[in-house]
Amino acid sequence: MPAAFRWPGHDDAFALVLPEARVVTMDLFLARFAETLPAGVHAVLMLDQAGWHGRAALQVPDTITLLPLPPYSPELNPVERVWLCLRERFLSFRLYQSEQAIVDALCAAWNALRVRQAKLARSSRWKTGPGKG
Repeated sequence: MPAAFRWPGHDDAFALVLPEARVVTMDLFLARFAETLPAGVHAVLMLDQAGWHGRAALQVPDTITLLPLPPYSPELNPVERVWLCLRERFLSFRLYQSEQAIVDALCAAWNALRVRQAKLARSSRWKTGPGKG
């Protein structure tokens, strides 16, 4: 399961490829992400309503606020564009021989996308209206 965050208006991003989507792995993502925040910075993370994103079960660091999105609204979550780009350009229509091969492919795809930082920024930009995104 890839988990990622992108700084709005910047090319910088943070991601982990985790073995499964559970509360414990989301806690790990939040803790590792919090470690990357500069002193005095507070981050707001937009999340879909996947079961492992439930605030009550998570250990959310004080430097992070979780903002749940309405159900069935991927268009409101900019990182969904990143997942789409990863799937379309790097991960679709391939046969992987093992779980490790999938993890390796996810990491290679993320790193390739990071090299193309401008593409990452464009693919996750907020749509601001017709012709403005």
